[in-house]
Amino acid sequence: MAEPHTASSSSSSGSGLHTVLGAGGVIARELSLELARQGRQVRQVGRHPAAVQASDQLKTANLLDARATAEAVAGSEVVYLVAGLAYDAAVWQAQWPRVMQNTIDACRRHGARLVFFDNVYAYGRVGGAMTEDTPFNPCSRKGEVRAAIASTLLDAMRRGELQALIARSADFYGPGARLSLLEAVFFARLRAGKAPQWVGNPDLAHTFTFTPDAGRALAALGQAPEAFGQTWHLPTAQSLDGAAVTGRALARAVCALAGQPDRLQVAPAWLLHAMGWFVPVLRENREMMYQYQHGYRFESGKIEQAFGLRPTPYSEGLARTWRSAA
Repeated sequence: MAEPHTASSSSSSGSGLHTVLGAGGVIARELSLELARQGRQVRQVGRHPAAVQASDQLKTANLLDARATAEAVAGSEVVYLVAGLAYDAAVWQAQWPRVMQNTIDACRRHGARLVFFDNVYAYGRVGGAMTEDTPFNPCSRKGEVRAAIASTLLDAMRRGELQALIARSADFYGPGARLSLLEAVFFARLRAGKAPQWVGNPDLAHTFTFTPDAGRALAALGQAPEAFGQTWHLPTAQSLDGAAVTGRALARAVCALAGQPDRLQVAPAWLLHAMGWFVPVLRENREMMYQYQHGYRFESGKIEQAFGLRPTPYSEGLARTWRSAA
């Protein structure tokens, strides 16, 4: 078995520019903080980029614009595509293929290595654990888009057009992750003195990636030449206090942190369906409900073994998340 290696022992010897496409999001921030801790020069790219560290370069660009994307990538050693689009299937269908192709073309033109931060939608409903070898079998429109753009990148990699890798995360949570599921159904409600809620079956497994772990792992992958040409799952804890990670177990842990009674409201599927006719965000979430009606186990043994990266325990991650907005 190969010895685990660290970012510092396997990183590129150069101190080239690391460019973050999709500045402003929580993953972009965690990644940028980690790169800065390692002394890397970071360029933030977005429609309204802001510095995470005083030394950051800022570049305004719309990733739907091929020329602007190429200009944003120029001079980069490593590019991280961590952009997010409006959570709308029609927007994804129209825009994600353009964003991916523009990014591939820009990296190929300037000889930059590409790290693509992806989710698990392309896998669809999975009967067991999700691993890097899980085939694409999307069962939603958003999943079809993610499978298509990941396939576009994989095809370009196989043709030798660029060096790239795919780094996948489960649903995530963490400090500043205001759009995460756990923020909406647990933290925000408990801060308001309300009972936490869950959608789907609260007794099924559902693992979550802690955002600082995602940022740390993305930085490590981006600086490890041997990581390219592969797909990686980012470090994700598999148990909570030695037991399965479920909605009910997570709610119990967060209620204890908040000093509130252990209680959980479970919204029935029919109510969410009905509300979707009037609330667009719920309508968009409806096709993803399979993730909460069936087991959702995201395994990350590959990166843990190869890089020695261990996921933060839920007890610590939940506490840090709760304190960050207290």
